[in-house]
Amino acid sequence: MRQQAHSRILLTFICFLFGAMLGFSYQHAKNDPSRREWSDSGWKREYEFRSALIALQKENRSLKQQLVEKQDELAAWEKKLADRQTNEAGLAKEAEQLRMYVGKARVKGKGVAVTLSDSSYIPSEASATDYIVHEQHVWKIVHELLISGAEAVAINGQRISHRSYIVCNGPVIEVDGTQHAAPFVISAIGDPDVLSSALVLPGGVVDELVQDHIDVKVEKQEAITLDPVFAPRP
Repeated sequence: MRQQAHSRILLTFICFLFGAMLGFSYQHAKNDPSRREWSDSGWKREYEFRSALIALQKENRSLKQQLVEKQDELAAWEKKLADRQTNEAGLAKEAEQLRMYVGKARVKGKGVAVTLSDSSYIPSEASATDYIVHEQHVWKIVHELLISGAEAVAINGQRISHRSYIVCNGPVIEVDGTQHAAPFVISAIGDPDVLSSALVLPGGVVDELVQDHIDVKVEKQEAITLDPVFAPRP
């Protein structure tokens, strides 16, 4: 029992001594001017750093907003440029089509070739003029081809336009002042199936020419090249 009481007294003394040392250390640290100065300086630095960070974050948000606005402006300009290029491409295509329709541009493509020949048989009692190709026969073929979607038409290789004229001059016909003798080959660029079908419809233009004793041959062509109007021919 005495040994246990002695141990308790010793343990109590050690705890008291340790508590006194802790209290002294805390009081010393609290009253130390250098530590208090360091603490004030540390809080000040931390405040400055936080203020700088907040300012940088605010500036970053402002720059991001400006970037979004500039990107929107760039997208708008790109759209305007794309629309302008599309319009210019459309105008260029339209101009090319107009040049093609008026015969100012060389054209290539599929189409048909219609050959009109004088009748190979003329009865002795008949008039020869009733068995040869006249300008109205050529015009009927040209007109039918154009209304059926032909993009370009030529007669014996001579391109015709919206101002072209065809007249008879004895045994030949004149196309815009240039004489051509039979047979007459009328070439047209367009859908071969559509053009040929329009020509050979029952009771259509081919049947009318056959009734006028004209030999007519319609052929589909895979490749036709037509020079511009008034271009020099080789």
